[in-house]
Amino acid sequence: QVQLVESGGGLVQAGGSLRLSCAASVTIRSINAMGWYRQAPGKQRELVAIITSGGSTNYADSVKGRFTISRDHAKNSVFLQMNSLKPEDTGDYYCKGEDVRTLISRYMEIWGKGTLVTVSS
Repeated sequence: QVQLVESGGGLVQAGGSLRLSCAASVTIRSINAMGWYRQAPGKQRELVAIITSGGSTNYADSVKGRFTISRDHAKNSVFLQMNSLKPEDTGDYYCKGEDVRTLISRYMEIWGKGTLVTVSS
């Protein structure tokens, strides 16, 4: 079974930085878009940033200029560099892969289980 595994979450003070990573658990032939979503307590999950296989990116207005998404195609990994963190960035951060193809299967989307980011004021 294909899984996306996130890492890099933790506790940081406001103004600090964190780098999130997400990698597939098995050999992947290809992944179209990969993205990061977050869910704050009591709120709906929202898009933070997404990057296509061609390298095009899109960011939530709230993180533009502070967060940078990137990916390593060879390792089927995606990263989120988060700078100038604010308390409102606190939440569970989830990785998502769209149109994921393994050697034998194809999945329209796969989610990771999330990593917690806590930003203290």
